[in-house]
Amino acid sequence: MPERTIDPAQLASYTAHLRREERSPGTIEKYLRDIRAFAGWLDGRPVSRELAAEWRDHLLSKDYAPVTINSMLAALNGLFHFLGWDECRAKFLKVQRRLFRDAGRELTRQEYERLLAAARARGQERLALLMEAICATGIRVSEVRYITVEAAQRGRTEISLKGKIRTILLPGKLCRKLLKYARKHKTVSGEIFLTRNGTSLSRRQIWTELKRLCKSAGVESAKVFPHNLRHLFATIFYRACKDIVRLADVLGHSSIETTRIYLVTSGAEHARQLERLGLVS
Repeated sequence: MPERTIDPAQLASYTAHLRREERSPGTIEKYLRDIRAFAGWLDGRPVSRELAAEWRDHLLSKDYAPVTINSMLAALNGLFHFLGWDECRAKFLKVQRRLFRDAGRELTRQEYERLLAAARARGQERLALLMEAICATGIRVSEVRYITVEAAQRGRTEISLKGKIRTILLPGKLCRKLLKYARKHKTVSGEIFLTRNGTSLSRRQIWTELKRLCKSAGVESAKVFPHNLRHLFATIFYRACKDIVRLADVLGHSSIETTRIYLVTSGAEHARQLERLGLVS
């Protein structure tokens, strides 16, 4: 059997495959970064199942979080499956379902409102409206391009991703703000959130603008990233309707198990729930 090595041509083919699968640019970038990390660690050694397992244990020894390690293994196993190297795939770490989220990573509604106020105070109208659009609809940052003038006029947008189409309703107040912003910037059709050059906002640019806002808002940087706005939407939506199936449809999840991750409460809230049980006399 010839030695298996990871080369640039294979990565290029795998990248094209991921694009055909309609993976987001951020996901593709992460997969390639993880695969290159493994290839660098191999240091010229041929790929094998034993070395893939050894890399997993190496990451664990370096204090990577189990969830992070599993996400890196998913990238690696995906490449192996694409190349027909299924016998090289490493087993995932078994992780017990988390009962509550790390408070240091949970964005509260009050902190969200402070971020909005800080963006407006700094004259960052686009960023403030973008945060509202994500948090009021639960869309992914990669789906921001579907917020168009036409969608704001209709009060809904259709998002096509990974072969699935879902309809997202836009609140009336948000639509009015979006259309006002579009008129101000002379955008008569198409995407509303654009750069000064008229191109789509990138995930990296949105991330960077949010991080720069943290100090002014008095919010920990670790809590501020686009996907946490989606988490906040999910939490508030579920508290209002108590319907996890409906929430899964809105978020575009194929599995309710994925939606459950969004509804994990903070440690502080979990502690309050235990106190309310009144089982200690």
